[in-house]
Amino acid sequence: MSKPQIPVIVLAGFLGSGKTTLLNHLLRTSRGTRIGAIVNDFGSIEIDAMTVAGQLGDSTVSLGNGCLCCAVDASELDVFLGRLTRPAAGLDVIVIEASGLAEPQELVRMVLASDNERIVYGGLVEVVDAAEFERTREKHPETDRHLAVADLVVLNKADRVGDAERRALHETVTGLAGGAAVIPASYGRVDPELFFEPRPRTERVGQLSFEDLRDDDHEHHDGHLHAAYESASFISQDPLHPRRLLDFLDSRPEGLYRIKGFVDFGALDRANRYAVHSVGRFLRFYPEPWPSGDTGRGTRLVLIGSGVDAPALLTGLDAARVTGADDIPEEHSLWGILRYVPKGSSDDPSEDPFDSP
Repeated sequence: MSKPQIPVIVLAGFLGSGKTTLLNHLLRTSRGTRIGAIVNDFGSIEIDAMTVAGQLGDSTVSLGNGCLCCAVDASELDVFLGRLTRPAAGLDVIVIEASGLAEPQELVRMVLASDNERIVYGGLVEVVDAAEFERTREKHPETDRHLAVADLVVLNKADRVGDAERRALHETVTGLAGGAAVIPASYGRVDPELFFEPRPRTERVGQLSFEDLRDDDHEHHDGHLHAAYESASFISQDPLHPRRLLDFLDSRPEGLYRIKGFVDFGALDRANRYAVHSVGRFLRFYPEPWPSGDTGRGTRLVLIGSGVDAPALLTGLDAARVTGADDIPEEHSLWGILRYVPKGSSDDPSEDPFDSP
């Protein structure tokens, strides 16, 4: 692809769970990453939009007096996304902050149904109020359904419950979320690397260090922002076998939230490397030409999750290497990968993450 697509993240959660606080935290720690937002308040006075607008300026689209999933359809959402994805806006990621009464699954379907070729689904993030979870669940039984389709759950306000209650909540929410990554947080403080790659002020090699992220003076946080999740980096100069890579992806463990990077399939496609975009159960591959003059071909992947066994992940990927002349994959083995390459067809199996096992 000549230009990378812009991830669109759906940020959901019931009223008062801390969605706006989380979004504002991302804005403060973006380190140059340009964030656009579609903010949907339920009511005629758009308080959330006013809170966020001071940070985003003209990169905010505000929708008041109704739930986004009910007030507009996919074509109308495309109008707003078109405004934010125009080249002049220069955005790197878009966050849809849903009303506390919205249906997250419908919002995800609207994003997946978008005709805007400049976007890609970036995941459903469900924010849960740890202090009010049981009362919210009792009053709103649909909480279980919302958690079941989440790609990432932020267990916010974790500082307001004791250690034993927090552990019990984490176990309950993880079970309801079908194995999605569950990250405890206070004041919506989650590491922005879970959502996007912050741009450092100066050129850096490798991942931006967590210590470089600016602390907020009014928030007290024990430990580092990355304490709640693990990451692993996989590098291989050997090509990967498409079928074995898909076997790994099909069996990826609970809590593995993101996979990003580039895959080399060797002789099966010498002209292209394959960019990988995986969030929760959503998976896409994007063939793109190798950079001109690139002599360092190979596979480079970063995996991010909560409660995952990083060494086991690397062992699983290592098993996908092509190890010699007797291990050359058949040409048709690439067909499985091509099923996850966007074709603009509604019957593409990667179009709807809810159809995935």
